Amino acid sequence: MPELPEVEVVRRGLERWVAGRTVEAVEVLHPRAVRRHPGGGADFAARLRGETVAVPRRRGKYLWLPLEGRDLSVLGHLGMSGQLLVQPQDAPDEKHLRIRVRFDDDAGTELRFVDQRTFGGLSLHEVAADSTDGLPDVIAHIARDPLDPLFDEGAYHLALRGKRTTVKRALLDQSLISGVGNIYADEALWRAKLHYERPTAGLTRSRSAELLGHARDVMNAALAVGGTSFDSLYVNVNGESGYFDRSLDAYGREDEPCRRCGTPIRRRPWMNRSSYFCPRCQRPPRVAS
Repeated sequence: MPELPEVEVVRRGLERWVAGRTVEAVEVLHPRAVRRHPGGGADFAARLRGETVAVPRRRGKYLWLPLEGRDLSVLGHLGMSGQLLVQPQDAPDEKHLRIRVRFDDDAGTELRFVDQRTFGGLSLHEVAADSTDGLPDVIAHIARDPLDPLFDEGAYHLALRGKRTTVKRALLDQSLISGVGNIYADEALWRAKLHYERPTAGLTRSRSAELLGHARDVMNAALAVGGTSFDSLYVNVNGESGYFDRSLDAYGREDEPCRRCGTPIRRRPWMNRSSYFCPRCQRPPRVAS
């Protein structure tokens, strides 16, 4: 599932190609693509027609298109295979095209939502009443992400110390910190030399700050090369894949040598996912006898 860098790459593309354009027509081609919109496909299309898209926004893994002059936004949920593509109007339809948005201008391009597995979708939502960032109400509980200038490191450290959990679970808790998923959690933990089952209660302020710094560094590095793509399902708005998978130090490298010490990277099942780590650099916590 796309994490912060991949979603930010898409957001930047939408800012370049879609911001400031007025919607002329919307075509919903599959009902599951608007299942999170209470009024269904016809209502979604009718309410979006004539609206002008403002600068796209993002918090963590969540992306939305504010509508100019309205307390209303189009929330985009990419799911496992969702793609927001800007395509020429005369380009052939993609096999899994779900929604088409045409604009009232002569740019010659349209916005397409393509989703092979139909886990993602688009929906209209009111802005949360107490939000200063224009957050759609359904994601008002999502915490700021580590690339947000207003992210509060001190509050995050206190929250970690106060929770009876482990460090990777805390990194994936979107109510504490958003945007970090399985890939970048494993990468940040490898850089910090922390085992994924390390209890958060024992983390010092300097260690939690170091871990946050590594999370920022790895996500910024991924952003610089378009994110991480293991297959053709994640692409930017122009249909191009990212290249950070070539730079991963832990994730997906089972049995390959650790780039620090040469010990083979291990993979362990973890919460219906996998955790990749170096057994020498990231020693597991001691179990109390």
